[in-house]
Amino acid sequence: MQQVLALPLVYEFSRHLEPRARVKSGARLRVESEDALSGQIRTPGDRRDKSKMPFSNPVAGPIHVEDAAPGDVLAVTIESIEPRDGQCATYTGAPRQLTEWLGADVPHGAHVCPIHDGQIQFSENISIPYQPMLGCIGTAPDWGVPTTFPAGPHGGNMDLVEVGPGCTVYLPVFVPGGYLYLGDAHASQGHGELSATALEMAAQTTITVNRIPKPGYAGVRLETADWLMTVSTQNSFERAIAEAYSKLILWMEADYKWDRWKAYDLLTQVGQISLGYYTNGTVAAKVEKKYVTAGW
Repeated sequence: MQQVLALPLVYEFSRHLEPRARVKSGARLRVESEDALSGQIRTPGDRRDKSKMPFSNPVAGPIHVEDAAPGDVLAVTIESIEPRDGQCATYTGAPRQLTEWLGADVPHGAHVCPIHDGQIQFSENISIPYQPMLGCIGTAPDWGVPTTFPAGPHGGNMDLVEVGPGCTVYLPVFVPGGYLYLGDAHASQGHGELSATALEMAAQTTITVNRIPKPGYAGVRLETADWLMTVSTQNSFERAIAEAYSKLILWMEADYKWDRWKAYDLLTQVGQISLGYYTNGTVAAKVEKKYVTAGW
């Protein structure tokens, strides 16, 4: 199994970098990634210092997939996400929109949390289940070079809690080889990633990558054993929710032979939404497969 290393750190989804790995469709890889804090908080006394390391969310890659061509899709199945160092870290960050109600006198709040026996020791009295996910995963666009801060049609910094072990992420291919990147692993995260800093950890992620030739749909999709999900990033959550649900209806119509308006009715009753980082306007619309496969 090929290993992709975390260094040198990359903060863009770029088609211009030399691939770190070249693989065929169906390959398994083990991908090391540094934490979103660029490794600055390792011990309780450490501080996030953006004057020395101004960027966040380093990703590993690019990974070049043989024969992947524009119009194809990369199906990236996440098999496991393991903490590289047995710990994760977080800090208060900048509350931004919350300062209207909470004030701007924000403590740094940095703390390091050990991970053991499937639990994150958040404090002396609080433990949180280890539920790992990738904040960032995406392909390189054919125009422009987005950083690892936003999300978009290429994937990117989606921060959706569902992007963890057992999830297959379907990503559009814009350039030959796809140029896949991933990183920003979280030991756990709440919906919306309120402070913009989850329980960040350096990780080793095992994935399988498959090329799907010209499937005929656009955008990012997620799938697990029990759920179908479509992703949208827009300037407002209202628009993102509408687009994500529309894409989910079209998926049900194309692959499961649903009448789109009956699917619309069904999702009104049983559909769910998941929020990524709340300032990015990223939403996943989701439905349990048991409803979709049952038919009308």
